Amino acid sequence: MSDDAGPRGPLEWLRWLRTTDHAGVVYVREVATSVAAVLAVGLLLFAVSGVWPPMVAVESGSMEPNMQVGDLVFVMEEGRFAPGFADETGIVPYDVGAENDYRKFGAYGDVVIYRADNRSGTPIIHRARFWVEDGENWYDRANPDFVGGARDCDALPNCPAPTPATSRRGTTPSRTGSTTR
Repeated sequence: MSDDAGPRGPLEWLRWLRTTDHAGVVYVREVATSVAAVLAVGLLLFAVSGVWPPMVAVESGSMEPNMQVGDLVFVMEEGRFAPGFADETGIVPYDVGAENDYRKFGAYGDVVIYRADNRSGTPIIHRARFWVEDGENWYDRANPDFVGGARDCDALPNCPAPTPATSRRGTTPSRTGSTTR
């Protein structure tokens, strides 16, 4: 500093703010450093994943034993780092995964995260089982163990499929979910 009167000029002020032991300045400096670190990590995660938020917590046991309640799952945008045999969405359903020995979280195919009916709220996480087209009766392709005793398409919600999607255990989630990798 130029003398005991205090810092003069912007560079001296910045040097003083960075090096002073004044309690109020130290507190503000520590809070600002912490906020900057959190923002940097968030930006890095977004840059890699392509979605926000880049992580979700598993809230039910439906994916056990491969994911436990409370696990944090890193979410990737559909198609990002997708294998060559994935279709244009980048999502690999169970049947295509089995044909190509492609496994994620202990079984064939990708795991998708989506919001029911594109609403806000808790995201849902499930394995993509197979593709369905808009208006398709997919009942005969579904695993009978997962259709809740339904005898035909009319007994199931979302059958025929209201929109193109990947099916998982008897329902048809929106394609807007993000693939976990």
